[in-house]
Amino acid sequence: MRFIKTLFVNLFLVFITIYILVWLAAQALSVYTRHGQSLTLPNLKGLKMEEVEQILAEKKLRYVITDTVFVDKLPKLAVAEQNPVPNSKVKEGRIIYLSINSDASATVIMPNLINSSLRYAETVLTGMGLSVGNISYKPDIAQNAVLDQLWNGQSLQPGVKLPKGSTIDLLVGDGSGGALVAIPNLTGLNAQDATKLIESSLLTLGTVVYEVAPKDSLKAVVKRQNPPFKEGQTMRSGEIVDLFMALP
Repeated sequence: MRFIKTLFVNLFLVFITIYILVWLAAQALSVYTRHGQSLTLPNLKGLKMEEVEQILAEKKLRYVITDTVFVDKLPKLAVAEQNPVPNSKVKEGRIIYLSINSDASATVIMPNLINSSLRYAETVLTGMGLSVGNISYKPDIAQNAVLDQLWNGQSLQPGVKLPKGSTIDLLVGDGSGGALVAIPNLTGLNAQDATKLIESSLLTLGTVVYEVAPKDSLKAVVKRQNPPFKEGQTMRSGEIVDLFMALP
Protein backbone atom coordinates (compact mmCIF):
# COMPACT_ATOMS: atom_id res chain seq x y z
CA MET A 1 0.00 0.00 0.00
CA ARG A 2 2.84 2.30 0.89
CA PHE A 3 4.50 1.44 -2.44
CA ILE A 4 1.38 2.43 -4.36
CA LYS A 5 1.11 5.69 -2.45
CA THR A 6 4.76 6.51 -3.17
CA LEU A 7 4.22 5.70 -6.85
CA PHE A 8 1.28 8.06 -7.10
CA VAL A 9 3.25 10.81 -5.36
CA ASN A 10 6.16 10.36 -7.78
CA LEU A 11 3.85 10.35 -10.80
CA PHE A 12 2.19 13.51 -9.54
CA LEU A 13 5.55 15.20 -9.08
CA VAL A 14 6.59 14.15 -12.58
CA PHE A 15 3.35 15.54 -14.00
CA ILE A 16 3.81 18.81 -12.12
CA THR A 17 7.42 19.03 -13.31
CA ILE A 18 6.45 18.40 -16.95
CA TYR A 19 3.65 20.96 -16.73
CA ILE A 20 5.99 23.58 -15.29
CA LEU A 21 8.60 22.87 -18.00
CA VAL A 22 5.99 23.12 -20.77
CA TRP A 23 4.64 26.38 -19.31
CA LEU A 24 8.13 27.85 -19.05
CA ALA A 25 8.91 26.83 -22.65
CA ALA A 26 5.69 28.41 -23.89
CA GLN A 27 6.47 31.63 -22.05
CA ALA A 28 9.99 31.68 -23.43
CA LEU A 29 8.71 31.06 -26.97
CA SER A 30 6.11 33.80 -26.58
CA VAL A 31 8.76 36.27 -25.44
CA TYR A 32 11.11 35.24 -28.26
CA THR A 33 8.53 35.59 -31.00
CA ARG A 34 6.80 38.58 -29.32
CA HIS A 35 3.53 36.70 -29.78
CA GLY A 36 0.58 39.09 -30.00
CA GLN A 37 2.83 42.16 -29.98
CA SER A 38 2.59 43.85 -33.37
CA LEU A 39 2.67 47.46 -34.50
CA THR A 40 1.52 49.40 -37.54
CA LEU A 41 4.29 50.32 -39.97
CA PRO A 42 4.13 54.05 -40.77
CA ASN A 43 4.38 55.55 -44.25
CA LEU A 44 8.05 56.35 -44.79
CA LYS A 45 7.79 57.49 -48.41
CA GLY A 46 9.14 60.98 -49.02
CA LEU A 47 10.93 61.17 -45.66
CA LYS A 48 14.64 61.89 -45.40
CA MET A 49 16.78 59.08 -44.00
CA GLU A 50 17.47 61.03 -40.79
CA GLU A 51 13.73 61.00 -40.02
CA VAL A 52 13.36 57.36 -41.08
CA GLU A 53 16.18 56.22 -38.78
CA GLN A 54 14.61 58.00 -35.82
CA ILE A 55 11.12 56.61 -36.46
CA LEU A 56 12.30 53.03 -36.94
CA ALA A 57 14.59 53.20 -33.90
CA GLU A 58 11.69 54.34 -31.71
CA LYS A 59 9.61 51.41 -32.93
CA LYS A 60 12.55 48.99 -32.55
CA LEU A 61 12.57 48.18 -36.25
CA ARG A 62 15.57 47.70 -38.49
CA TYR A 63 16.07 48.67 -42.14
CA VAL A 64 18.11 47.69 -45.16
CA ILE A 65 18.57 49.89 -48.26
CA THR A 66 18.10 47.61 -51.24
CA ASP A 67 18.15 50.07 -54.15
CA THR A 68 18.63 53.65 -55.25
CA VAL A 69 16.34 55.23 -57.83
CA PHE A 70 15.82 58.69 -59.29
CA VAL A 71 12.49 60.42 -58.71
CA ASP A 72 12.56 64.03 -59.83
CA LYS A 73 9.85 65.22 -57.43
CA LEU A 74 11.33 63.64 -54.30
CA PRO A 75 14.06 65.19 -52.12
CA LYS A 76 17.47 63.62 -52.51
CA LEU A 77 18.10 60.64 -50.16
CA ALA A 78 14.38 60.39 -49.35
CA VAL A 79 12.52 57.08 -49.27
CA ALA A 80 10.98 56.23 -52.64
CA GLU A 81 9.57 52.76 -51.82
CA GLN A 82 9.25 50.54 -48.75
CA ASN A 83 8.56 46.87 -48.10
CA PRO A 84 6.36 45.99 -46.22
CA VAL A 85 3.97 48.67 -47.44
CA PRO A 86 2.64 51.40 -45.11
CA ASN A 87 0.08 50.35 -42.46
CA SER A 88 1.30 46.74 -42.48
CA LYS A 89 1.31 44.90 -39.14
CA VAL A 90 4.89 44.04 -38.16
CA LYS A 91 6.69 42.86 -35.02
CA GLU A 92 9.55 44.52 -33.24
CA GLY A 93 12.90 43.74 -34.79
CA ARG A 94 11.43 43.34 -38.28
CA ILE A 95 13.68 44.42 -41.17
CA ILE A 96 12.14 47.09 -43.42
CA TYR A 97 13.49 47.17 -46.98
CA LEU A 98 13.88 50.63 -48.49
CA SER A 99 14.56 52.15 -51.90
CA ILE A 100 15.92 55.69 -51.64
CA ASN A 101 16.10 58.57 -54.05
CA SER A 102 19.56 59.12 -55.48
CA ASP A 103 21.52 62.21 -54.46
CA ALA A 104 22.81 62.59 -58.03
CA SER A 105 20.88 64.26 -60.81
CA ALA A 106 19.65 62.02 -63.59
CA THR A 107 21.25 62.67 -66.96
CA VAL A 108 20.13 62.06 -70.53
CA ILE A 109 22.12 61.95 -73.75
CA MET A 110 21.28 64.69 -76.22
CA PRO A 111 19.93 63.21 -79.48
CA ASN A 112 20.67 64.51 -82.96
CA LEU A 113 17.66 66.56 -84.04
CA ILE A 114 19.33 68.40 -86.92
CA ASN A 115 17.28 68.14 -90.14
CA SER A 116 14.38 66.49 -88.33
CA SER A 117 10.95 68.07 -88.32
CA LEU A 118 9.95 70.42 -85.52
CA ARG A 119 7.10 68.14 -84.44
CA TYR A 120 9.42 65.12 -84.27
CA ALA A 121 12.02 67.11 -82.29
CA GLU A 122 9.41 68.24 -79.76
CA THR A 123 8.18 64.66 -79.32
CA VAL A 124 11.69 63.30 -78.80
CA LEU A 125 12.71 65.99 -76.31
CA THR A 126 9.56 65.58 -74.24
CA GLY A 127 9.88 61.79 -74.24
CA MET A 128 13.45 62.01 -72.95
CA GLY A 129 12.55 64.29 -70.06
CA LEU A 130 13.91 67.45 -71.67
CA SER A 131 11.95 70.67 -72.09
CA VAL A 132 11.32 72.49 -75.36
CA GLY A 133 12.43 76.09 -74.98
CA ASN A 134 12.44 78.97 -77.43
CA ILE A 135 11.70 78.16 -81.07
CA SER A 136 13.20 80.72 -83.42
CA TYR A 137 13.03 80.81 -87.21
CA LYS A 138 15.71 81.40 -89.81
CA PRO A 139 15.31 81.86 -93.56
CA ASP A 140 15.80 78.44 -95.09
CA ILE A 141 14.15 76.46 -97.85
CA ALA A 142 13.42 73.59 -95.43
CA GLN A 143 10.26 74.71 -93.65
CA ASN A 144 9.95 73.60 -89.99
CA ALA A 145 13.21 71.65 -90.22
CA VAL A 146 15.54 71.87 -87.21
CA LEU A 147 18.70 73.76 -88.21
CA ASP A 148 20.34 73.91 -84.79
CA GLN A 149 19.79 72.73 -81.22
CA LEU A 150 20.94 74.96 -78.39
CA TRP A 151 21.40 74.80 -74.63
CA ASN A 152 22.03 78.00 -72.66
CA GLY A 153 22.47 79.86 -75.93
CA GLN A 154 25.18 77.55 -77.29
CA SER A 155 24.96 74.99 -80.09
CA LEU A 156 24.74 71.51 -78.63
CA GLN A 157 26.39 68.48 -80.17
CA PRO A 158 24.60 65.09 -80.13
CA GLY A 159 25.83 62.69 -77.46
CA VAL A 160 26.42 65.32 -74.77
CA LYS A 161 25.11 64.36 -71.31
CA LEU A 162 22.60 66.84 -69.88
CA PRO A 163 20.73 67.06 -66.57
CA LYS A 164 17.24 65.70 -66.96
CA GLY A 165 14.75 68.55 -67.35
CA SER A 166 17.17 70.80 -69.24
CA THR A 167 15.61 73.27 -71.67
CA ILE A 168 16.60 72.95 -75.34
CA ASP A 169 16.07 75.83 -77.77
CA LEU A 170 15.53 75.06 -81.45
CA LEU A 171 16.44 77.04 -84.55
CA VAL A 172 14.03 76.14 -87.33
CA GLY A 173 13.82 76.92 -91.04
CA ASP A 174 10.94 79.16 -92.10
CA GLY A 175 10.70 77.81 -95.66
CA SER A 176 11.30 81.20 -97.23
CA GLY A 177 14.69 80.48 -98.72
CA GLY A 178 15.73 84.12 -98.43
CA ALA A 179 12.70 85.56 -100.17
CA LEU A 180 12.28 89.31 -100.63
CA VAL A 181 10.33 91.03 -97.87
CA ALA A 182 9.23 94.62 -97.42
CA ILE A 183 11.31 96.86 -95.15
CA PRO A 184 9.07 97.79 -92.19
CA ASN A 185 8.69 101.36 -90.96
CA LEU A 186 9.99 101.31 -87.39
CA THR A 187 10.11 105.07 -86.71
CA GLY A 188 8.50 106.05 -83.41
CA LEU A 189 8.30 102.50 -82.01
CA ASN A 190 9.90 101.53 -78.72
CA ALA A 191 12.55 98.79 -78.71
CA GLN A 192 10.15 95.98 -77.83
CA ASP A 193 7.58 96.81 -80.50
CA ALA A 194 10.27 97.40 -83.12
CA THR A 195 11.83 94.02 -82.35
CA LYS A 196 8.49 92.25 -82.74
CA LEU A 197 7.83 93.95 -86.08
CA ILE A 198 11.32 93.04 -87.34
CA GLU A 199 10.83 89.38 -86.41
CA SER A 200 7.33 89.22 -87.89
CA SER A 201 8.81 90.59 -91.12
CA LEU A 202 11.27 87.63 -91.15
CA LEU A 203 14.19 89.99 -90.57
CA THR A 204 16.89 89.96 -87.90
CA LEU A 205 17.49 92.59 -85.24
CA GLY A 206 21.04 93.90 -85.45
CA THR A 207 22.73 96.61 -83.39
CA VAL A 208 20.62 98.84 -81.13
CA VAL A 209 22.27 102.20 -80.47
CA TYR A 210 20.86 104.44 -77.72
CA GLU A 211 21.49 108.14 -78.28
CA VAL A 212 20.14 108.97 -74.81
CA ALA A 213 21.33 108.69 -71.23
CA PRO A 214 20.94 105.19 -69.73
CA LYS A 215 18.21 106.40 -67.35
CA ASP A 216 16.09 107.45 -70.35
CA SER A 217 16.58 104.28 -72.38
CA LEU A 218 13.11 102.93 -71.57
CA LYS A 219 11.55 106.11 -72.96
CA ALA A 220 13.52 105.99 -76.20
CA VAL A 221 11.91 105.28 -79.57
CA VAL A 222 13.32 104.53 -83.00
CA LYS A 223 14.57 107.71 -84.67
CA ARG A 224 16.53 106.06 -87.47
CA GLN A 225 16.92 102.57 -88.91
CA ASN A 226 19.37 100.92 -91.25
CA PRO A 227 18.43 100.13 -93.94
CA PRO A 228 16.03 103.10 -93.92
CA PHE A 229 12.36 102.68 -94.65
CA LYS A 230 11.22 103.51 -98.17
CA GLU A 231 7.81 102.75 -99.58
CA GLY A 232 8.02 99.63 -101.72
CA GLN A 233 11.69 98.94 -100.77
CA THR A 234 12.54 95.26 -100.08
CA MET A 235 15.38 93.19 -98.62
CA ARG A 236 16.17 89.50 -98.22
CA SER A 237 14.49 87.72 -95.32
CA GLY A 238 16.90 87.06 -92.49
CA GLU A 239 18.95 90.20 -93.16
CA ILE A 240 19.82 92.58 -90.33
CA VAL A 241 18.11 95.81 -89.36
CA ASP A 242 19.95 98.23 -87.04
CA LEU A 243 18.11 100.65 -84.75
CA PHE A 244 19.07 104.11 -83.47
CA MET A 245 17.06 105.09 -80.40
CA ALA A 246 16.42 108.60 -79.06
CA LEU A 247 13.83 110.44 -77.00
CA PRO A 248 10.56 111.35 -78.80
